[in-house]
Amino acid sequence: MKAITITKYIKKLFFFTLSLTTIGVFAQEEDESKSPFSLSGSIDTYFRTTFNDAGLATTATPTSFANQTGFALGMANLVGSYEGESTGFVVDLVFGPRGTQATFENDVLNGIINQAYAYWNVSDKTTLTIGRFNTWVGYEVIAPQANFNYSVSYLFSNGPFSHLGVKADFALADDWSLMLAVTNPWDTNNISATGEYALGAQLGFYDQYLNFYYDSGANGGLGFEVDYTGGFDLSDDFFLGINAAYNDNSETETGFYGAALYPQLTTSESFAIGLRGEYFVATADGFDDVPVTALTLTGSFTKDNLIIKPEIRLDSFGDDNEPFLDSDGAATNSLSSFLIAAIYSF
Repeated sequence: MKAITITKYIKKLFFFTLSLTTIGVFAQEEDESKSPFSLSGSIDTYFRTTFNDAGLATTATPTSFANQTGFALGMANLVGSYEGESTGFVVDLVFGPRGTQATFENDVLNGIINQAYAYWNVSDKTTLTIGRFNTWVGYEVIAPQANFNYSVSYLFSNGPFSHLGVKADFALADDWSLMLAVTNPWDTNNISATGEYALGAQLGFYDQYLNFYYDSGANGGLGFEVDYTGGFDLSDDFFLGINAAYNDNSETETGFYGAALYPQLTTSESFAIGLRGEYFVATADGFDDVPVTALTLTGSFTKDNLIIKPEIRLDSFGDDNEPFLDSDGAATNSLSSFLIAAIYSF
């Protein structure tokens, strides 16, 4: 009887210990899920070629990123963040050609810092941010997984990429928002040696945004830019994105304006297809305008965290502008190219 009693006791003790261990594991997992630290990122690579009848294999479009031919790297991106009760920070590091172009830096340290900022949620409706952060201007962004098209537009390439300064975001109402910013001039990510600064603002309404940026235009500045970004779900499967911008630099007497449409159709849980149709005009006093029409057709296939994007792009300049070379080495105003990109994000 004692042997049976002891055996029962041992069994009960075993199951009790196992239960405590299981509860401890679940509690630990729950605590870990609430950790204020998080790490995310991506890596992308691509293959690009130009068609023989439209350009030499080494021809590049005058836009940012994805301009290499053959096999090429985009960038590796690591984003670490800490979210406290009312304060936190984000450190966004980039490595590779796309990252170097995005940060406008050649030195090792600053060349890998895409974003580095701290924030304070002053209230439910007000957030202050200080440091280097990506721009509020434009439809597209630096991180390739956040864009539908892999190559980027002329509007994106000619606007600011990032800013160093301070901004305040206000939630005015459920569907209204306002952002005000004071920063160093255009893409000056280290110091403002000229003693001048830039002003910025964004007004948001039902996911439609009117963006403003201003600096003096001197010392390589951008001048004044106003930009609209937004879009509409025309159906459950069809989305239309819109971007339009106007820039004027009174100091250099240059500028640009243009618009782009982004119709995108989701055909299944894993595949979507989208077109970027863009019309862009570069202006300069004393010179003829330089118009560009660019059509970019992109497919997007998703498998878990991997995105495969095949893309066909057609760039056409005005008749008086011939920035490309055809297969015979003669100047031409048009270029057609194909690329396929792979993006893995986590």
